[in-house]
Amino acid sequence: MDTFLTIKEPSEGEYKEKGSKFLAFAFQVRTEDEIKERLEELRKKYYDARHHCYAYQLGQNGELWRANDDGEPNHSAGTPILNQIKSFNLTDVLVVVIRYFGGTKLGVSGLINAYKTSTHEALENAEIEQKIITKTVSFSFDYLGMNDVMKLIKDYNLEIINQEFTNTCQMKLSLRLAILEEVEAKLNNIKEVKMD
Repeated sequence: MDTFLTIKEPSEGEYKEKGSKFLAFAFQVRTEDEIKERLEELRKKYYDARHHCYAYQLGQNGELWRANDDGEPNHSAGTPILNQIKSFNLTDVLVVVIRYFGGTKLGVSGLINAYKTSTHEALENAEIEQKIITKTVSFSFDYLGMNDVMKLIKDYNLEIINQEFTNTCQMKLSLRLAILEEVEAKLNNIKEVKMD
């Protein structure tokens, strides 16, 4: 599979229970550094909140993930947030839920429900987009191979990232992972082409 789902723009959700307010913020992220930046921004903006719980999932198959309870009872905050990200089949997503304590304890099951519901609302409000996994391929060829290369680009509707025409032609293409091997094989069959 060469696609995955993520959110297009930041989105928000809110849930109130027994005076406590749970503000959920969902972001598309690609790196752990981006995650740290988002967390710092929210901690500064909502400095007076009691908890900043979060979860994220990164990578085309969601192979990198983390759930953080930020002082709430174990698995009562981060895990429900992460489970919502997974139930929407999303990756490259961070959800932070900020809790303002209302004075009444909710119990573990109440906390799980609150973090789950606020996260669900934020993700429900998000525009979900499908991303295509691509790889860049670079090669050069003699002018005699131009027609064959351009026909291949047209047949597969390939994206040209860069092209340079000097004594030889140099090209960089973006290929969907699903057709990578097939297109590389066809490029290799054009005798004028030299893969970089």
